[in-house]
Amino acid sequence: MKDISGNIKKVMIIFLMLFMGLIMYISYFEIFTGHKIVARADNKRLWAKRNAILRGIIYDRNMKPLAESSKNGTKQERKYLYDDLFAHVIGYEDEKYGLTGIEKKYDKYLAAIDTIDIYNVFNFKNKEGNKKGYNLVTSLNYELQKSAYDLLGDNKGSVVALNPKTGEVLAMVSKPSFDPNSLDENWEAINKNQDVPLLNRAVSGMYPPGSVFKVITSVSALENIGNIRSRSINDKGRLVFNQNEKLSNYNGEVLGPINFKEAFVHSSNVFFGQIGIDLGNEKLKETAEKFCFNKTIPSDGVTIDNSRFPQYKSYEIGNVAQSAIGQSGVLATPIQMGLVAATIANDGIMMKPKIVNKVVNSKGNIIKTFGEEEVSQITSSENASLIKNFMRETVLRGTARAANDSKVEICGKTGTADHKDGSTPHSWFIGFAPLNNPQIAIVVMVENGGTGGGAATKIATKLINKAVE
Repeated sequence: MKDISGNIKKVMIIFLMLFMGLIMYISYFEIFTGHKIVARADNKRLWAKRNAILRGIIYDRNMKPLAESSKNGTKQERKYLYDDLFAHVIGYEDEKYGLTGIEKKYDKYLAAIDTIDIYNVFNFKNKEGNKKGYNLVTSLNYELQKSAYDLLGDNKGSVVALNPKTGEVLAMVSKPSFDPNSLDENWEAINKNQDVPLLNRAVSGMYPPGSVFKVITSVSALENIGNIRSRSINDKGRLVFNQNEKLSNYNGEVLGPINFKEAFVHSSNVFFGQIGIDLGNEKLKETAEKFCFNKTIPSDGVTIDNSRFPQYKSYEIGNVAQSAIGQSGVLATPIQMGLVAATIANDGIMMKPKIVNKVVNSKGNIIKTFGEEEVSQITSSENASLIKNFMRETVLRGTARAANDSKVEICGKTGTADHKDGSTPHSWFIGFAPLNNPQIAIVVMVENGGTGGGAATKIATKLINKAVE
C-alpha cells in the first residue's frame, strides 16, 4: 500500500508541475505574445471586428478630414479624400493588402481595438457600445502638404517639413506616389513599377547626403578641433591623398585662402575633406551617431529606417575624407537630414518627431494626447548658433543664394550628391526659417535633380514662403 500511495503522490506532483507549467505558459502568452498575434494584419477575427466598428476619421491639424469610412450594409468602405496626396504618410487599410502608415501605427485607436484584451477580441465581444472608432488629429498641414506635393512635380524624391521646437511633422511627401483608393485595380502595376511608388522615400529612401552632411562635420569639428574657428587653408581646388586618390571641389572650383566659415558658405570639399582626416573616422562617426546615424530614431507614428555612417580603417584616408562631405559609404534618409536642420534651429536639441497630436472620440472628447519630447541635447547652443549663422550666410551669398529670394530670413545648406552609377547627382537642401525664431525646418531631396543650389533650393524656398504666410 505504501508503494501505491507513494506512486500516487509522484503522479500528482507530476500533474501539478505540468498544470503549473501550463498556467505559466498561458500567462506568458497573454502578457507577452498574445497581443502581437491579435494585432497581426492577417488575423481574420480582427478584420471582422474592424468591419463591425466604423473606423475613425483621420484629420489634419486644422480638423480637415483626410480619411474616413462609410457603411454599405454589412461592409464599410475606407475613403482617402485626396487620393495620392497623403498616401505614404497616412498609408492604407485594406483586408487584402494589410495596413501601412498611420493606419497601421494607430489601428487600435481607429478601430477601437484594445489589443491587450485578447479574450475579448478572440470571443468577439464589443465593449465599445457606440460601434465607432476613435478619430486622430494629426500634426499634418493640408496646405503645406499640397504645396510640397505640387512643387515636387514629376520629380522623384521627398519633401519633409517639421516644427523644430515640437518635432511635429507638418508635411511629408514622397514621389512617385499611388492612390490607396484603387489598390486592387492597380496593385500589379504598382508592384511592377521600377520607380517603387510604394516606397516612402522620406523615411526609407537611402541616399548619399552630399554636402548637407557638412553640418554634422561642422559640429564634430567644433567639438573636437581646438583651433577650427581660426583655421585657414589655401584651397587649390583639390585635396590629393596619393597617386590614385584625390578629392575635388564641385566643378573643380578653386576657392583660394579660406577659413572655416567661408568653407561652409561656399561648400569647400577640400577644407571639409581635410577636417575629416584631422578628426579621423572614430570622432566623426561618434558625432554622426549623436545625430542618430546607425541608430533607430525615436519617433511617434512613423518608422524611420536607420541612416548609415561607415567604419573605416585609419589608412583609408580617401574614404575618411569623402565621408566628411557626405559621400563614400554615408547614406541618409531625407527625414534624418531634416532632423539635423531642426536640431540646429532648436539650439542643438533634437525633438522626437511625431505625426499625431491627439486621439478624440466621435463627440470630440480627448482620449489621449501625444506631447513634445526631447531626444537629447545633440550639441551646445553656442555651436548651434554659430552654424545657424553659417547657414544664413550660405543663403545670403553662398551656394544657397536661390533661397535669398524670400519674404523671410532663411538659413540653409545645399548638397550635390554623386552616386555610384555616375548619373546626374541628387539635389539636396536642408534649412529652417525665420533666423531668430525658427518655426519650420525643411528637407528637400530631388533624385537626379542636379546641383543642390538648383531644384531642391527653389522648392524649399517656395514652401517656406507658403508656411510663413
